[in-house]
Amino acid sequence: MSGLLMPKPDDATMRRRDEIVADMRIIVPGEGVVDAANSMRAFESDGLTAYRQLPLVVVLPETVAQVSRVLKYCNDRNIRVVPRGSGTSLSGGALPLEDAVLLVMSRFNRILEIDFPNRIVVAQPGVTNLGITTAVEQEGFYYAPDPSSQIACSIGGNVAENSGGVHCLKYGLTANNVLGIEMVLMNGEVVRLGGKHLDAEGYDLLGVMTGSEGLLGVVTEVTVRILKKPETARALLIGFPTSEQGGQCVADIIGAGIIPGGMEMMDRPAIHAAEDFVHAGYPLDVEALLIVELDGPGVEVDHLIGLVEAIAYRNGSTTCRISQSEQERLSFWAGRKAAFPAVGRISPDYYCMDGTIPRKELPRVLHGMRELSEKYGLGVANVFHAGDGNLHPLILYDANVPGELDKAESFGADILRLCVKVGGVLTGEHGVGVEKRDLMPEMFNQIDLDQQMRVKCAFDPNHLLNPGKVFPQLRRCAELGRMHVHRGQTAFPDIPRF
Repeated sequence: MSGLLMPKPDDATMRRRDEIVADMRIIVPGEGVVDAANSMRAFESDGLTAYRQLPLVVVLPETVAQVSRVLKYCNDRNIRVVPRGSGTSLSGGALPLEDAVLLVMSRFNRILEIDFPNRIVVAQPGVTNLGITTAVEQEGFYYAPDPSSQIACSIGGNVAENSGGVHCLKYGLTANNVLGIEMVLMNGEVVRLGGKHLDAEGYDLLGVMTGSEGLLGVVTEVTVRILKKPETARALLIGFPTSEQGGQCVADIIGAGIIPGGMEMMDRPAIHAAEDFVHAGYPLDVEALLIVELDGPGVEVDHLIGLVEAIAYRNGSTTCRISQSEQERLSFWAGRKAAFPAVGRISPDYYCMDGTIPRKELPRVLHGMRELSEKYGLGVANVFHAGDGNLHPLILYDANVPGELDKAESFGADILRLCVKVGGVLTGEHGVGVEKRDLMPEMFNQIDLDQQMRVKCAFDPNHLLNPGKVFPQLRRCAELGRMHVHRGQTAFPDIPRF
């Protein structure tokens, strides 16, 4: 796997594979267990396809009781488990392990309740992001977080990665739109956090679980808030001679107190790729393209459009189109939503990064990425959530050329180091997974990492859930001062303890 260091397979588990597979078939009967190598190929990677690994066995449960029994079985026998949703993760968070059960939640695909008076939907984790909006749109409602993969990504995976999307600037990430979850702990216990109410008592364990990347528990039910569709939504398509001017325009719009429903930017390579792919009518003579969507009452939207248009021209925009219909607004977004597959048509391979920076640092970081592009001799196409500073540089390379993948990974690591240097963070919505795991010390010192690991130990003391992800090195809870008790006996019982 491209030299990526993962936990060493447990020999005892590997020797018991046939026994484990047989026991899984008892717990999840029918077609819920996949153990043939060719059939497991479909699960060997997630969206970060540079890393691949066949699991020990694939298990697709259909009930909470089955999830509970699988986890308890594995916990009692010291067998690792990797939870997986739709597999659209771009950080390797769902990368299987050779000695681990891959617990796939895609059969949990039903919406359990739609409660319009309370404006909530209760869904199983395998329901797609877009599926929630589809279920409520006939009554004029929608689910706000909308990652580009929303047609395929699951709501459970959104919780695991704290996904965002083009409308997260105004309406928030998954964390701002999830009210409750049901989850199963590694020991098989079923726990509920939150619910239909707006706030929960005690510690914010729901906040801990959101973005926990499958390290703490397996989500089996999600309660989300839904919103009423705005009265009016219109978008501006604004072109600039330089990316720096576009970045300054973003800062000025926010600085003026305007919070758009969405604000996205693409640079020249991404613009051309998207236009060739979707034919959305993007201008091809600009270096940066900004899409600004404003929503709310019609009078307010018209007023804000005038303000944004004036700010754009003050920053040197050379073109500014304002959507005149819902179809035109959707066409503006069509190119942005299809930017990732569009870039795939202009390069044999691309490596999608994910870092977040303060908005004011956007011009500086874009300039730095151009310098890194020259240093590594690899192209880069930029697509990002400009409003909240979440960058998605797409590094262009050819995996068939020896050494280019390594160069792409080094290029990406330097981009993330630059994000941290200017006061940003390593990820915005893709998670850490294996991709950014070894960069965590760039942002956190050992004390920080140890404190985060203690949270992991509280939920999963034996480190059986998704090991090898997020933390730079696999460690035992005992190494952090946690006392291990086996069958009621501590190690070295004659030693005084305080």
